[in-house]
Amino acid sequence: MKRIASKFLAVTALSLASMAPAAAETLSVVGSWSNLPLHQQFEAPFWTKTLPAADSAIEVQLTTHNQMGIQGGDVFRMLGDGVFDVGMTVGDYAVGDAPELEGLDVPLIATTTDEAKAMVEAARPMVDDIFAQRFNAKVLAIAPYPPQVVFCKGDVASLADLKGKKIRGSGRMTTKFLEALGAEGVNVAFSEVPGALERSVIDCAVTGSGSGYSAGWWEVTDTLMTLPLGGWDPVVTAINMDKWNSLSEEMKSLIATEVAAKFEAPAWASAAASMSTDTACLTGNGECPAGNPASMKLVEASEADITTARKILTETVLPEWAERAGPDWVKRWNDSVGKTTGVTVATN
Repeated sequence: MKRIASKFLAVTALSLASMAPAAAETLSVVGSWSNLPLHQQFEAPFWTKTLPAADSAIEVQLTTHNQMGIQGGDVFRMLGDGVFDVGMTVGDYAVGDAPELEGLDVPLIATTTDEAKAMVEAARPMVDDIFAQRFNAKVLAIAPYPPQVVFCKGDVASLADLKGKKIRGSGRMTTKFLEALGAEGVNVAFSEVPGALERSVIDCAVTGSGSGYSAGWWEVTDTLMTLPLGGWDPVVTAINMDKWNSLSEEMKSLIATEVAAKFEAPAWASAAASMSTDTACLTGNGECPAGNPASMKLVEASEADITTARKILTETVLPEWAERAGPDWVKRWNDSVGKTTGVTVATN
Protein backbone atom coordinates (compact mmCIF):
# COMPACT_ATOMS: atom_id res chain seq x y z
CA MET A 1 0.00 0.00 0.00
CA LYS A 2 2.83 2.37 0.89
CA ARG A 3 4.49 1.54 -2.42
CA ILE A 4 1.29 2.39 -4.35
CA ALA A 5 0.91 5.66 -2.42
CA SER A 6 4.52 6.62 -3.17
CA LYS A 7 4.01 5.99 -6.88
CA PHE A 8 0.80 8.03 -6.80
CA LEU A 9 2.57 10.95 -5.12
CA ALA A 10 5.44 10.78 -7.58
CA VAL A 11 3.09 10.80 -10.58
CA THR A 12 1.10 13.66 -9.06
CA ALA A 13 4.28 15.68 -8.48
CA LEU A 14 5.37 15.17 -12.10
CA SER A 15 1.95 16.17 -13.36
CA LEU A 16 1.97 19.34 -11.27
CA ALA A 17 5.48 20.16 -12.44
CA SER A 18 4.45 19.80 -16.09
CA MET A 19 1.47 22.08 -15.46
CA ALA A 20 3.55 24.75 -13.71
CA PRO A 21 4.47 27.78 -15.83
CA ALA A 22 8.01 27.88 -17.16
CA ALA A 23 10.42 30.09 -15.28
CA ALA A 24 10.37 33.62 -16.68
CA GLU A 25 13.24 34.68 -18.93
CA THR A 26 13.86 38.37 -18.36
CA LEU A 27 15.60 40.36 -21.10
CA SER A 28 16.92 43.86 -20.45
CA VAL A 29 16.77 45.63 -23.81
CA VAL A 30 18.27 48.97 -24.86
CA GLY A 31 16.77 50.40 -28.05
CA SER A 32 17.91 53.04 -30.49
CA TRP A 33 16.76 56.69 -30.48
CA SER A 34 13.45 56.84 -28.58
CA ASN A 35 12.07 59.75 -30.62
CA LEU A 36 12.54 58.22 -34.07
CA PRO A 37 10.14 56.03 -36.08
CA LEU A 38 12.31 52.89 -36.05
CA HIS A 39 12.01 52.64 -32.27
CA GLN A 40 8.45 53.87 -31.96
CA GLN A 41 6.96 51.81 -34.79
CA PHE A 42 9.08 48.65 -34.66
CA GLU A 43 11.46 48.22 -31.73
CA ALA A 44 9.13 49.12 -28.88
CA PRO A 45 6.09 47.16 -30.15
CA PHE A 46 8.20 44.12 -30.93
CA TRP A 47 9.97 43.86 -27.58
CA THR A 48 7.10 44.89 -25.34
CA LYS A 49 4.20 43.16 -27.13
CA THR A 50 5.07 40.85 -30.03
CA LEU A 51 7.83 38.77 -28.46
CA PRO A 52 6.17 38.35 -25.01
CA ALA A 53 2.96 37.34 -26.81
CA ALA A 54 4.87 34.62 -28.66
CA ASP A 55 6.10 33.14 -25.35
CA SER A 56 4.60 34.14 -22.03
CA ALA A 57 7.82 33.09 -20.29
CA ILE A 58 9.63 36.08 -21.80
CA GLU A 59 9.62 39.32 -19.84
CA VAL A 60 11.21 42.43 -21.35
CA GLN A 61 12.51 45.55 -19.64
CA LEU A 62 12.90 48.16 -22.39
CA THR A 63 14.62 51.53 -22.47
CA THR A 64 16.79 53.35 -25.02
CA HIS A 65 20.36 54.60 -24.95
CA ASN A 66 19.30 58.25 -25.00
CA GLN A 67 16.82 57.65 -22.16
CA MET A 68 19.68 56.04 -20.21
CA GLY A 69 21.91 59.03 -20.95
CA ILE A 70 24.64 56.98 -22.66
CA GLN A 71 26.28 57.65 -26.01
CA GLY A 72 25.41 55.50 -29.01
CA GLY A 73 29.07 54.50 -29.29
CA ASP A 74 28.94 52.93 -25.83
CA VAL A 75 25.98 50.62 -26.49
CA PHE A 76 27.76 47.58 -27.92
CA ARG A 77 30.74 47.96 -25.59
CA MET A 78 28.39 47.87 -22.60
CA LEU A 79 26.41 45.03 -24.19
CA GLY A 80 29.57 42.95 -24.44
CA ASP A 81 30.29 43.62 -20.76
CA GLY A 82 26.84 42.31 -19.85
CA VAL A 83 25.42 45.61 -18.57
CA PHE A 84 22.21 44.68 -20.44
CA ASP A 85 21.11 41.72 -22.56
CA VAL A 86 20.07 43.20 -25.92
CA GLY A 87 21.32 46.40 -27.53
CA MET A 88 20.27 48.27 -30.68
CA THR A 89 22.03 51.18 -32.28
CA VAL A 90 23.52 52.42 -35.54
CA GLY A 91 26.45 50.26 -36.61
CA ASP A 92 28.47 53.36 -37.52
CA TYR A 93 28.41 54.44 -33.87
CA ALA A 94 30.67 51.50 -33.02
CA VAL A 95 33.37 51.90 -35.68
CA GLY A 96 35.76 53.46 -33.17
CA ASP A 97 35.99 50.01 -31.59
CA ALA A 98 35.62 48.09 -34.86
CA PRO A 99 36.77 50.02 -37.97
CA GLU A 100 36.00 47.00 -40.14
CA LEU A 101 32.32 47.57 -39.31
CA GLU A 102 32.35 50.63 -41.57
CA GLY A 103 32.00 48.17 -44.46
CA LEU A 104 28.39 47.52 -43.45
CA ASP A 105 27.23 50.92 -44.67
CA VAL A 106 29.27 52.35 -47.52
CA PRO A 107 27.70 55.57 -48.83
CA LEU A 108 26.45 55.93 -52.40
CA ILE A 109 26.63 52.22 -53.30
CA ALA A 110 22.95 51.57 -52.65
CA THR A 111 20.39 54.06 -53.94
CA THR A 112 17.28 51.87 -53.52
CA THR A 113 15.95 49.79 -50.65
CA ASP A 114 16.48 46.57 -52.60
CA GLU A 115 20.12 47.47 -53.22
CA ALA A 116 20.61 48.41 -49.56
CA LYS A 117 19.07 45.15 -48.37
CA ALA A 118 21.25 43.13 -50.74
CA MET A 119 24.33 44.97 -49.46
CA VAL A 120 23.42 44.27 -45.82
CA GLU A 121 22.65 40.61 -46.52
CA ALA A 122 26.01 40.20 -48.25
CA ALA A 123 27.79 41.82 -45.30
CA ARG A 124 25.86 39.84 -42.64
CA PRO A 125 28.32 36.92 -42.16
CA MET A 126 31.15 39.43 -41.77
CA VAL A 127 29.12 41.51 -39.31
CA ASP A 128 28.26 38.37 -37.32
CA ASP A 129 31.98 37.65 -36.86
CA ILE A 130 32.79 41.28 -36.01
CA PHE A 131 30.22 41.32 -33.22
CA ALA A 132 31.31 37.97 -31.85
CA GLN A 133 34.98 39.00 -31.80
CA ARG A 134 34.70 42.65 -30.83
CA PHE A 135 31.60 42.83 -28.65
CA ASN A 136 30.97 39.31 -27.28
CA ALA A 137 27.57 39.50 -28.95
CA LYS A 138 25.36 37.67 -31.43
CA VAL A 139 23.64 39.68 -34.17
CA LEU A 140 19.86 39.17 -34.21
CA ALA A 141 18.84 41.70 -36.85
CA ILE A 142 20.01 44.55 -39.05
CA ALA A 143 17.31 47.10 -39.88
CA PRO A 144 17.66 50.34 -41.83
CA TYR A 145 16.94 53.94 -41.23
CA PRO A 146 15.81 55.65 -44.46
CA PRO A 147 18.61 56.78 -46.82
CA GLN A 148 20.91 59.34 -45.23
CA VAL A 149 20.41 62.61 -47.09
CA VAL A 150 21.70 66.18 -46.70
CA PHE A 151 19.88 69.02 -44.92
CA CYS A 152 21.43 72.44 -45.56
CA LYS A 153 20.89 76.04 -44.56
CA GLY A 154 20.67 78.37 -47.54
CA ASP A 155 20.68 77.50 -51.23
CA VAL A 156 22.59 74.40 -52.35
CA ALA A 157 22.22 73.20 -55.94
CA SER A 158 24.90 70.50 -56.36
CA LEU A 159 27.67 68.57 -54.64
CA ALA A 160 30.10 71.30 -55.65
CA ASP A 161 28.18 73.75 -53.44
CA LEU A 162 29.09 71.69 -50.35
CA LYS A 163 32.75 72.61 -50.71
CA GLY A 164 33.89 74.80 -47.81
CA LYS A 165 30.79 74.10 -45.71
CA LYS A 166 30.84 72.69 -42.19
CA ILE A 167 28.82 69.47 -42.33
CA ARG A 168 27.78 66.93 -39.73
CA GLY A 169 28.23 63.44 -41.20
CA SER A 170 26.24 60.39 -40.14
CA GLY A 171 29.30 58.14 -39.87
CA ARG A 172 33.06 58.06 -40.28
CA MET A 173 33.00 57.02 -43.94
CA THR A 174 30.50 59.78 -44.75
CA THR A 175 32.70 62.32 -42.99
CA LYS A 176 35.71 61.13 -44.98
CA PHE A 177 33.70 61.55 -48.17
CA LEU A 178 32.68 65.09 -47.25
CA GLU A 179 36.28 66.02 -46.47
CA ALA A 180 37.44 64.63 -49.82
CA LEU A 181 34.75 66.78 -51.41
CA GLY A 182 36.29 69.87 -49.81
CA ALA A 183 33.83 70.26 -46.93
CA GLU A 184 34.72 70.27 -43.24
CA GLY A 185 33.40 67.23 -41.38
CA VAL A 186 32.12 68.17 -37.91
CA ASN A 187 31.25 65.67 -35.19
CA VAL A 188 27.88 66.62 -33.68
CA ALA A 189 25.53 64.26 -31.82
CA PHE A 190 22.19 63.71 -33.53
CA SER A 191 20.21 65.36 -30.73
CA GLU A 192 22.42 68.47 -30.87
CA VAL A 193 22.14 69.07 -34.61
CA PRO A 194 19.18 71.53 -34.63
CA GLY A 195 20.94 73.79 -32.12
CA ALA A 196 24.24 73.56 -34.02
CA LEU A 197 22.49 74.54 -37.26
CA GLU A 198 20.66 77.39 -35.58
CA ARG A 199 23.90 78.79 -34.13
CA SER A 200 25.76 78.26 -37.45
CA VAL A 201 28.21 75.86 -35.83
CA ILE A 202 27.46 73.77 -38.91
CA ASP A 203 25.95 74.61 -42.30
CA CYS A 204 24.54 71.21 -43.22
CA ALA A 205 23.90 67.82 -41.63
CA VAL A 206 23.35 64.28 -42.86
CA THR A 207 20.69 61.93 -41.52
CA GLY A 208 17.75 59.82 -42.64
CA SER A 209 14.96 61.76 -44.30
CA GLY A 210 12.35 60.43 -41.87
CA SER A 211 14.61 61.00 -38.89
CA GLY A 212 15.21 64.59 -39.98
CA TYR A 213 11.51 65.20 -40.32
CA SER A 214 10.70 63.65 -36.92
CA ALA A 215 13.48 65.62 -35.23
CA GLY A 216 12.43 68.94 -36.79
CA TRP A 217 15.56 69.60 -38.80
CA TRP A 218 13.40 71.22 -41.47
CA GLU A 219 12.74 74.07 -39.05
CA VAL A 220 16.41 75.18 -39.20
CA THR A 221 17.34 74.24 -42.80
CA ASP A 222 16.21 75.25 -46.26
CA THR A 223 17.47 72.71 -48.80
CA LEU A 224 17.13 68.92 -49.00
CA MET A 225 19.66 67.06 -51.16
CA THR A 226 18.45 63.48 -51.67
CA LEU A 227 21.72 61.91 -52.83
CA PRO A 228 22.35 59.26 -50.10
CA LEU A 229 25.72 60.58 -48.98
CA GLY A 230 25.36 58.84 -45.62
CA GLY A 231 24.30 55.41 -46.83
CA TRP A 232 21.41 53.87 -44.86
CA ASP A 233 22.71 53.90 -41.27
CA PRO A 234 21.74 50.27 -40.52
CA VAL A 235 20.77 49.65 -36.90
CA VAL A 236 22.21 46.42 -35.52
CA THR A 237 20.27 44.46 -32.91
CA ALA A 238 22.53 42.14 -30.91
CA ILE A 239 22.32 40.03 -27.76
CA ASN A 240 25.11 39.46 -25.26
CA MET A 241 26.75 36.14 -26.21
CA ASP A 242 26.80 34.81 -22.65
CA LYS A 243 23.09 35.53 -22.32
CA TRP A 244 22.42 33.92 -25.70
CA ASN A 245 24.35 30.78 -24.77
CA SER A 246 22.38 30.50 -21.51
CA LEU A 247 19.05 30.24 -23.37
CA SER A 248 17.47 26.95 -24.33
CA GLU A 249 17.60 25.90 -27.97
CA GLU A 250 13.83 26.36 -28.16
CA MET A 251 14.10 29.90 -26.82
CA LYS A 252 16.92 30.76 -29.22
CA SER A 253 14.92 29.48 -32.17
CA LEU A 254 11.82 31.40 -31.11
CA ILE A 255 13.65 34.70 -30.65
CA ALA A 256 15.57 34.38 -33.94
CA THR A 257 12.41 33.52 -35.89
CA GLU A 258 10.28 36.24 -34.32
CA VAL A 259 12.95 38.93 -34.76
CA ALA A 260 13.46 38.10 -38.44
CA ALA A 261 9.78 37.87 -39.37
CA LYS A 262 8.13 40.45 -37.13
CA PHE A 263 10.80 43.11 -36.60
CA GLU A 264 13.49 43.01 -39.29
CA ALA A 265 11.28 42.29 -42.33
CA PRO A 266 8.62 44.93 -41.51
CA ALA A 267 11.31 47.54 -40.85
CA TRP A 268 12.80 46.96 -44.31
CA ALA A 269 9.37 47.07 -45.92
CA SER A 270 8.67 50.37 -44.20
CA ALA A 271 11.99 51.84 -45.37
CA ALA A 272 11.00 51.11 -48.97
CA ALA A 273 7.64 52.80 -48.55
CA SER A 274 8.99 55.78 -46.62
CA MET A 275 11.41 57.11 -49.24
CA SER A 276 8.74 59.01 -51.16
CA THR A 277 6.57 59.95 -48.18
CA ASP A 278 9.53 61.32 -46.19
CA THR A 279 10.48 63.57 -49.10
CA ALA A 280 6.86 64.68 -49.39
CA CYS A 281 6.79 65.54 -45.69
CA LEU A 282 9.96 67.60 -45.97
CA THR A 283 9.16 69.43 -49.20
CA GLY A 284 5.36 69.56 -49.34
CA ASN A 285 5.43 67.83 -52.72
CA GLY A 286 2.78 65.19 -52.06
CA GLU A 287 0.86 63.84 -49.10
CA CYS A 288 2.54 63.63 -45.69
CA PRO A 289 1.03 60.88 -43.51
CA ALA A 290 3.32 61.76 -40.61
CA GLY A 291 1.96 65.26 -39.97
CA ASN A 292 2.12 68.76 -41.39
CA PRO A 293 4.47 69.04 -44.39
CA ALA A 294 7.48 71.34 -44.45
CA SER A 295 8.52 73.39 -47.48
CA MET A 296 12.20 72.61 -48.06
CA LYS A 297 13.67 73.06 -51.53
CA LEU A 298 14.32 69.66 -53.12
CA VAL A 299 17.64 69.09 -54.92
CA GLU A 300 18.04 65.77 -56.72
CA ALA A 301 21.43 64.47 -57.78
CA SER A 302 22.58 65.13 -61.32
CA GLU A 303 24.57 62.61 -63.35
CA ALA A 304 27.62 64.80 -62.78
CA ASP A 305 27.06 64.63 -59.00
CA ILE A 306 26.77 60.84 -59.09
CA THR A 307 29.92 60.51 -61.20
CA THR A 308 31.86 62.81 -58.86
CA ALA A 309 30.62 60.95 -55.80
CA ARG A 310 31.55 57.50 -57.14
CA LYS A 311 35.02 58.74 -58.11
CA ILE A 312 35.68 60.06 -54.59
CA LEU A 313 34.30 56.88 -53.06
CA THR A 314 36.45 54.48 -55.06
CA GLU A 315 39.63 56.55 -55.25
CA THR A 316 39.74 58.05 -51.75
CA VAL A 317 37.16 56.84 -49.24
CA LEU A 318 37.34 53.07 -49.70
CA PRO A 319 41.17 52.92 -49.89
CA GLU A 320 41.38 54.91 -46.63
CA TRP A 321 38.94 52.48 -45.01
CA ALA A 322 41.04 49.56 -46.25
CA GLU A 323 43.99 50.92 -44.28
CA ARG A 324 41.92 51.14 -41.10
CA ALA A 325 40.23 47.75 -41.50
CA GLY A 326 43.20 45.68 -42.63
CA PRO A 327 43.65 43.31 -45.59
CA ASP A 328 41.76 40.32 -44.18
CA TRP A 329 38.54 42.24 -43.65
CA VAL A 330 38.91 44.04 -46.98
CA LYS A 331 39.22 40.71 -48.78
CA ARG A 332 36.08 39.45 -47.05
CA TRP A 333 34.28 42.66 -48.03
CA ASN A 334 35.38 42.39 -51.67
CA ASP A 335 34.30 38.74 -51.81
CA SER A 336 30.85 39.49 -50.39
CA VAL A 337 29.61 43.09 -50.58
CA GLY A 338 31.93 43.91 -53.46
CA LYS A 339 30.62 41.06 -55.62
CA THR A 340 27.02 41.97 -54.79
CA THR A 341 27.37 45.69 -55.52
CA GLY A 342 29.99 45.68 -58.26
CA VAL A 343 32.23 48.01 -56.25
CA THR A 344 35.50 46.64 -54.88
CA VAL A 345 38.42 48.04 -52.94
CA ALA A 346 41.75 48.01 -54.70
CA THR A 347 44.33 45.99 -52.75
CA ASN A 348 48.09 45.89 -53.12
